[in-house]
Amino acid sequence: MHQRRVVVVVYSGAQALDIAGPIEVFDTANRMLPGTGVRYRTQFVSSDAPLVRTCSGMAIAAEPLDVGGGPIDTLLVPGGWGLKEALEDGGLVAWVGRAAARSRRVASVCGGAFLLAEAGLLTGRRATTHWAFCEEMAQRYPDVTVEREPIFVWDGRFVTSAGVSTGIDMALSLVEADHGAAFALEVARFLVLFFKRNGGQSQFSAVLDAQLADRAPIRTAQEWILDHLELPLPVAEIADRANMSLRNFARVFRREVGTPPAQYIEQMRIARARKLLETTDLPVAQIARRCGFPAPETFFRSFGRTLELTPNEYRQRFQTVSPAGHIVRAAPSDRSTV
Repeated sequence: MHQRRVVVVVYSGAQALDIAGPIEVFDTANRMLPGTGVRYRTQFVSSDAPLVRTCSGMAIAAEPLDVGGGPIDTLLVPGGWGLKEALEDGGLVAWVGRAAARSRRVASVCGGAFLLAEAGLLTGRRATTHWAFCEEMAQRYPDVTVEREPIFVWDGRFVTSAGVSTGIDMALSLVEADHGAAFALEVARFLVLFFKRNGGQSQFSAVLDAQLADRAPIRTAQEWILDHLELPLPVAEIADRANMSLRNFARVFRREVGTPPAQYIEQMRIARARKLLETTDLPVAQIARRCGFPAPETFFRSFGRTLELTPNEYRQRFQTVSPAGHIVRAAPSDRSTV
């Protein structure tokens, strides 16, 4: 093998960083490899050739799809705001399916996983996509096991990455598979990147109150929970407030909200804790009490299990500080904050 041919499928409205991030990793690897190292050769193909505009307006010079014939080392499919139109392009979807059959491995970034799934390539496989679209992907492609937390997921010769910048993490993993961990670490150092990013993608997802249920007893119970998160909140007591038996309440709550009552309470407590860590300088022990955790240790375990970060690590990454150095306080009307 003299070169590793990387074929990137681009389309109008693709995300520029989905494309540029991985490609910069491969290019940097090429420049750092010793003389005998097998290098990457990148080729851009598109049904919109010769000049394809990404959703940010950046233009990419591409060749027609039929130029992408022959053996492929890595087929790379990005996401982007033009994904809806790309999914409706039957010729493009069919080409992705055929190209995948002659590829050693197939990779997607962000919403690019939808194109792989539309081509039938992820049936019976595990995959991920941007946190904001995981639920949509799971509903649209029920035969795909959608992993909501990982930065990227390997399943055989298919690797799918989460939102936007995670394509860089995935590309480093591809370089590691090709050239070893020590070399991939050197590439990451040169690019000033974490070789292995700490935590999953839930640390970046929006912290929002869950949608309120349609049925009044369950909706009322949700509202009461959100207003009293600092209390112990035994599920039996909440069921009594809803004038329902514990068994019936748990069954109806799960059907309407999509998660068991105890898990919902924990999710809302973590959501409030995240907001307090972002927008206040309260001690972690005090945040734990405000969010209803009986002890800081319980808070640390729950927070770590959910986000794969400690509360202090999360605060260091996401605390909102103004240019003047002041913590940006949350709006007092926001129920999820205090």
